[in-house]
Amino acid sequence: MKVAKYYNNKDIRTAEIPKPSISDDEFLVRVKKSGICGSDVLEYYRLSKMERLGVDSLILGHEIAGDIVEVGEKVKNYHVGDRVFVSHHVPCFECHYCEQGHHTACHLLHSTNFDPGGFAEYVRIPNINIEKQGVYVLDDEMSYEDGAFIEPLGCVCRAQRLADIHKGQSLLILGSGVSGLLHLKLAKAKGVERIFTTDISKYRLDKALEFGAEAVLNATENISEQVKQLNDGRLPDVILVCTGALSAAKQALECVGPGSTIVFFAVPKPGINLEIPINDYWRNEVKLMTSYGAAPPDLDESFEWIKSKKINLTELITHRFPLEQAQEAFRTVCDADESLKVLLEP
Repeated sequence: MKVAKYYNNKDIRTAEIPKPSISDDEFLVRVKKSGICGSDVLEYYRLSKMERLGVDSLILGHEIAGDIVEVGEKVKNYHVGDRVFVSHHVPCFECHYCEQGHHTACHLLHSTNFDPGGFAEYVRIPNINIEKQGVYVLDDEMSYEDGAFIEPLGCVCRAQRLADIHKGQSLLILGSGVSGLLHLKLAKAKGVERIFTTDISKYRLDKALEFGAEAVLNATENISEQVKQLNDGRLPDVILVCTGALSAAKQALECVGPGSTIVFFAVPKPGINLEIPINDYWRNEVKLMTSYGAAPPDLDESFEWIKSKKINLTELITHRFPLEQAQEAFRTVCDADESLKVLLEP
């Protein structure tokens, strides 16, 4: 079968490897759509993983949707022909962290995956992914492209749930790429009206306006003062950092007001530290938090939002490439010009 092997952001090679063989408690998925995630092009992250594993390449891809084409005889609830999304990571639901609601800190979640990765014609789904609630059968009204958004929207659902984002708040979204726009769309669906977004790209700012932002701001300007002017003299209730740029992380620290929450949905590279003006925050009950990944409860919520048609996500798709053009697809994502969501179609 064909796969796309990742060596670095500028070296993606199409190769042939054997199709995975399944055991009697697994199934095989023929991949139809596979989204390129922002984390797939975090070169420092991918290269460090390759070094840790002692390999020269990776087969990435975790935002998949496709058809079950083979089923082991011990698999009871899924059948050949089912259209599915499958989560690459699943928690154990039993450890201390799962019991405390921190499913994405679970050791099992950090160690599970499907084989080999979504940038392939076929993926083998291990039994643990099946048993730990990692499989979602797509409803008839859900397309494969809808299915490819279940995981990225699930990550957004988790962050907004942890931050208790709700109607009546004001939101500042730093970064209007795919994750920022997903946050915008979900918050709008929840009834949040006062949403301001930033970016350095006019194309992405125009998209944020199109998708419902109250105002968009050039990230190189004085964001805190502009938000005050737009928000009745107040700074935002919630600040969502949706870019790994250090400037955005620092900007978030400057935009807090009484009761503000900062959510680091994206973070700078390892080794970069932020100086926190903790005394300034002390009397204002400012909260700083992170959110990572998605667990089954978040994927459940994402599935329901997409199924309900209350959020149109496929309009975020700007490019579709066959697997043989994976290098061009990665270049499109890395250039971040007039592109948003890029899909590979194995």
